[in-house]
Amino acid sequence: MTAEVLQKSNHRKFIPILKSGTKDTSIPSWLQGKYYVDLSNETHYENNYSDLTTTLLNDRETAPELGISTTRKTPNSRNQETKSEPVPKDEPIKIKGIVIDEITQPTNDGTAGSGLYKIPFELNRTPSYEWRELFINAWNRPPSWTSMHRRGIATAYGNQVILNGTTIEEVEKYHKDTLKLAVQVANKQLEEINRRKQQQAERERIERENHRKNIDDISNRINFD
Repeated sequence: MTAEVLQKSNHRKFIPILKSGTKDTSIPSWLQGKYYVDLSNETHYENNYSDLTTTLLNDRETAPELGISTTRKTPNSRNQETKSEPVPKDEPIKIKGIVIDEITQPTNDGTAGSGLYKIPFELNRTPSYEWRELFINAWNRPPSWTSMHRRGIATAYGNQVILNGTTIEEVEKYHKDTLKLAVQVANKQLEEINRRKQQQAERERIERENHRKNIDDISNRINFD
């Protein structure tokens, strides 16, 4: 696995699964900052396991039908019922807001980092695994950042991106702009990747058609009489 990732830069072939410990103590250094699934505790096991199977099966969630109301836990619509509308698959990913009810509690036990906690952000739709990788890489190496930027704390599960190891005050003062920038970078890079894939697919289609036409032309000229 190490050779595959380091030599071939094939980061999407493996999905690390954390069964115990923390990402800092248990995940190998060559996988640090990559997308992983945390199954180490019961708190988020069900959601994270569901996200793993969704990723493996490429079974993205579908939006509810028009008119079905759901509860959104965001700053601007806290515990209010809203009508969900389908989000086009090609619509750029955007951050809708903070999922307030899922912000964790800091331990505040006096140890280093005990005042930090996890803050999830809801996205307008569930992104692909490829987008998540791009987002995490963009967060770890953004085009611009502040002196308070924290590399390695960003993850993505389902329709959320998460900063694990910060505070709401830091998000307001420092991380908000970097989050938006990382999302924009991931969107732009994925758009370019998809554009290249489409161009490659079109080239392959033309090559197949030309090959078939060449075979048909020559076959029509060959006579075994």
